[in-house]
Amino acid sequence: MSAGALKLGCIADDFTGATDLANNLVRAGMRVLQANGVPAQPLEGEVDAVVVALKSRTIPAADAVAQSLAALRWLQAQGAGQVYFKICSTFDSTPAGNIGPVTEALMDALGCGFTIATPAFPDNGRTVVKGHLFVGDALLNESGMQNHPLTPMTDANLVRVLQAQCPRRVGLIDHRVVARGPQAIRDRMAELRAQGVGIAIADALSNDDLLRLGAAVAGLPLVTAGSGLAIGLPANHGLAPSGQASALPPAQGLQAVVSGSCSLATQRQVAHFIAAGRPAFAVDPLRIAAGEDVAGEALAWAAPCLPQGPVLVYSTAAAEQVRAVQSRFGTAQAGERIEGALAAVARGLVERGVGQLVVAGGETSGACVQALGVAQMRIGPQIDTGVPWCHAWTGAARDTGLHLALKSGNFGGEDFFSRAFQGLR
Repeated sequence: MSAGALKLGCIADDFTGATDLANNLVRAGMRVLQANGVPAQPLEGEVDAVVVALKSRTIPAADAVAQSLAALRWLQAQGAGQVYFKICSTFDSTPAGNIGPVTEALMDALGCGFTIATPAFPDNGRTVVKGHLFVGDALLNESGMQNHPLTPMTDANLVRVLQAQCPRRVGLIDHRVVARGPQAIRDRMAELRAQGVGIAIADALSNDDLLRLGAAVAGLPLVTAGSGLAIGLPANHGLAPSGQASALPPAQGLQAVVSGSCSLATQRQVAHFIAAGRPAFAVDPLRIAAGEDVAGEALAWAAPCLPQGPVLVYSTAAAEQVRAVQSRFGTAQAGERIEGALAAVARGLVERGVGQLVVAGGETSGACVQALGVAQMRIGPQIDTGVPWCHAWTGAARDTGLHLALKSGNFGGEDFFSRAFQGLR
């Protein structure tokens, strides 16, 4: 690839967020490749954007910074014109990071004196008003995210949340400025920068707001955002939506769902799947954390069920059950063991003929993709807002490839698990 040909280089802090971002870029007209982890080789072929998916959202901040800078160096070597640090639409982080530390490290590496940050994604119910993040009609800290097992969000004021993570001053571009258009936004950015502000939370209540913000940030070396802002960037390069960008090979193989997310949305999706009479196997997080071979039991159960239609293997549980596991084994150790078991289930399912696989949960998706040896994915049609089908070639499905959907825990309607496979017919 010639230098400068890559219009946008993206760094995503988890795997589901990466596909979410890639999905929006494809729908807006960009040819997109998703790389799972920092590639070892240069790009081959022509694409408009590359999304490097990391598993860095909940690891120690110093490790997240190191991985993100490695991704940045690779993207710069491919000639990326602008860098997009993709964060969660619920701003998942702790007072120690990782959003603030990674953003500032990227700013330093790029020589970027000012940037914006917005998780807004109105199509999925995420809006920012006066710097406060709403999930649907609820403030972030009243949306269920206050019970997140790894990144409990107890404050909806994103200026305050981000300032706790950043030495740089954090400011606000409020919705009244955004509504006046790109020039008004650029004027406000200049004003904030003159006041010593380095990062500004940007309000957005609608897709029109995101389009205005997208035009306004065309000259910034770095933007930090959820996937919503992506709809406003392809037009900066003269690109328009094209259905050809989302075409995938025909789907083959058996169907399965692996769910590790404990979000309220995923809990409802699990309940809907079971209520519909479909086969489901609940893995016990306590037994997984204790080191028992629950993955083997799940695969033995799944084998005779798979020919009859999609099966579900899940560790999804209510917040109090998650806390019980964490209190017994520790948050990090419990999470790693559960993710490892579900990743073993995913690989085992593919080895048994599954060619269409849905994975729910960012951490679970990262573990499953790594276990399956998926290095790159082609982004296909959208199932639900923020969740596309993808296609990958992997050693576990070397003949036909694997159709894969990586779903953020908070995304998708109640019937997502039942409906997802209909889009591949």
